[in-house]
Amino acid sequence: MSLTAGKQKHMNALSNKDGVIAAAAMDQRGSLKKSLAKEKGVDTKAITDEMMEDFKIAVTRVLTPHASAILLDPEWGIPASKQRAPNAGLLLAYEATGYDNSQPGRLPDLLPHVSVKRIVDFGANAVKILIYYTPFDADKVNDIKHAFIERIGAECESYDIPFFLEFVGYDPKGGDEKGFEYAKQKPEIVTKSMQEFSKPQYKIDVLKVEVPINAEFVEGSSVYKGQKAYSRQEALDYFRKAADVATKPFIYLSAGVSNPEFIESLHMASESGTDYSGVLCGRATWKDGMPIFAKQGMQALEDWLSDQGVKNIEAVNNAIKSAKSWKTKVA
Repeated sequence: MSLTAGKQKHMNALSNKDGVIAAAAMDQRGSLKKSLAKEKGVDTKAITDEMMEDFKIAVTRVLTPHASAILLDPEWGIPASKQRAPNAGLLLAYEATGYDNSQPGRLPDLLPHVSVKRIVDFGANAVKILIYYTPFDADKVNDIKHAFIERIGAECESYDIPFFLEFVGYDPKGGDEKGFEYAKQKPEIVTKSMQEFSKPQYKIDVLKVEVPINAEFVEGSSVYKGQKAYSRQEALDYFRKAADVATKPFIYLSAGVSNPEFIESLHMASESGTDYSGVLCGRATWKDGMPIFAKQGMQALEDWLSDQGVKNIEAVNNAIKSAKSWKTKVA
């Protein structure tokens, strides 16, 4: 693939000196609000805009000195974006949180008050879109999603800003995405999705992908729960097969798992020799800080982040030492 000089400049701002993206993620909105409300024992309506902004500010202020970039949202993340470390680039989310649950297919939508131009004006170095996607949903559902991504790719091209696409798999029949049956399907779902969105018509610059296995079902893994979906060798092969179909740079997302599980997954990525270009890691770094913030406030959260949060992000940084520069896939 090729990148314009403008996009390359933005990509450099998002990467470390080795061309690896070691980014933190704090663009959670609906899920963050629900979690804070649960920890406080209140309705989500009681979680104010100020609380949402404060949480994002704390995470950004404490963790970005240890990250190459941070992903935020334009709804509550703009104040935080102004407090990131000078070394950290900025990605902004463009999609509305969640998905349309009034019809099947988990169809996406954009924030109505945001455009790529406005994301550029906010000072971002990249546009991020999350969609729920599986190659096994109905063709008419996926056709809508393909057209949706094509439009955003063209918009990003027009404003010369990198486009990061995050796709999260699901079971169209409503199965548990964290369960054993889905774990067996996950390698094919991830691989076929990476293959689809590597196609040139989407104008995607970086694929933000799930690891192609569930480490809890890898026999002998450090987080193995006792039910085997794959041997370690099979898991490593699935990492390789997924990586082999990607013609774009790709980075792994933590998908809400614990820090130990994400670290174990990254160790398998390293062992398999995949040419991934880094991570965008959110909840695996800071999610245990939510009850602290809910019950003890901003200062207690910052104290926890300065200790355990930094340890979590440094553990991720250590685990991605085998990551390859995104520049290896750019002509």
